[in-house]
Amino acid sequence: MKKDLRVVKTTENLQSALLHLLETKPLEKISISELCKTAKVNRGTFYLHFQSIDDLFSHYFHEITEDLRFAYYEPYHLTNYAIENVEPHMVRIFHHVEKFSRFYKIVFNRKAPLMYYYDLFDIIRAYLLESIEEQLAVSDSEYLASYQANAIIGMIIEWVGRDFEQSVEQLNNMLIEFTKSR
Repeated sequence: MKKDLRVVKTTENLQSALLHLLETKPLEKISISELCKTAKVNRGTFYLHFQSIDDLFSHYFHEITEDLRFAYYEPYHLTNYAIENVEPHMVRIFHHVEKFSRFYKIVFNRKAPLMYYYDLFDIIRAYLLESIEEQLAVSDSEYLASYQANAIIGMIIEWVGRDFEQSVEQLNNMLIEFTKSR
């Protein structure tokens, strides 16, 4: 089913306005009036699509994590789950982060609530845990998944902190090098 272009544009405007406001203030300090004014959308239109600012953020976060899921699993699909055959050009996580760089700059800002870190950690850890359990008979798979999730998030935080000065390709090469040397 095709989405109505007006709905898509309205949602994009609201998400962009939300990101703009999150650059200067926490989510709980953003009012619907302020958001609508920034997005150039009236309140009625906002309420037609979302119940609250939290609902808009949740919707956007879900969109991002679905893209992250696709980015995470693509190398597995390309290698038929033979992860040892993954090449740097197959890694898509950093492409994903680059695509949503405004979001990642906000959530990994030192002033941002730690809940964003933990939300992303839980998602990445779940992806890792699923793939670890499919591939390995590891008794402490939860610890391995947590370790690897923190490693990936650590690389993303470092990259964001350096204002994306390295290319996606450089990060892909580093990730493959790090995982093969463990």
